[in-house]
Amino acid sequence: MTWIRRRRLVKKRRTFTGLTLVAAISFIAGMADAVGLMLCGDFVSFMTGNTTQAALAFAGGDYSHAIILFGALWVFIFGNAAGIVLAHSLSARRSFVVLTAVATILAVAALLPDSSHARVQFYLIVFGMGMINATVEHIEGLPIGLTYVTGALSRFGRGIGRWLMGDRNPTGWIIQTVPWTGMACGAVSGAFLTNYAGDRALWAVSGLSLAVALATALLPRPLHLHFQQPIHRGRRA
Repeated sequence: MTWIRRRRLVKKRRTFTGLTLVAAISFIAGMADAVGLMLCGDFVSFMTGNTTQAALAFAGGDYSHAIILFGALWVFIFGNAAGIVLAHSLSARRSFVVLTAVATILAVAALLPDSSHARVQFYLIVFGMGMINATVEHIEGLPIGLTYVTGALSRFGRGIGRWLMGDRNPTGWIIQTVPWTGMACGAVSGAFLTNYAGDRALWAVSGLSLAVALATALLPRPLHLHFQQPIHRGRRA
């Protein structure tokens, strides 16, 4: 086997593994979003929707709800930041560490009685959904969104436009359908599960997160490093 062929084979396997991980994590995100929406009444990962809802609440005089939703935006931001810090600080097996933390946070949220700690539960789920974005940031240089699909659909649509104009290279835009498919399937599953199990559905999301985390522990260490943007420390010249 030539060096070039071996390199192509490694890249193909790496891409397949990354897309499988993206599909699984997007499924978790969609499931959590459906469960969180049905239990808490607000989105836990769809921050575009929460921004619009907060603006409508503010304009309608429902200031308390607007503040809660604006707070959710910052909790989501801090969750993303915490995921990056956790991934780059504790272990080279970054996906495992972050997904285990997400599973733990969701388990804590599931333990809280929603009647008396509804907003705490809501913020914990939002924080976990922000954190989960640190597991996979790109596949072979192509940006990937795990808890939101607007950007993926936009990149997919632009890719179709370029293809119609005769651009046949590259075709990486096709993989943008993976996070949408995963999230859509997860949302449907989460909705059915919540209708059947009620607030216990959150335990299923936590358990699934832990199961995927354990699966990532079997991946080679270089793959954990490959799916994330490197940290460039130090000042720019």
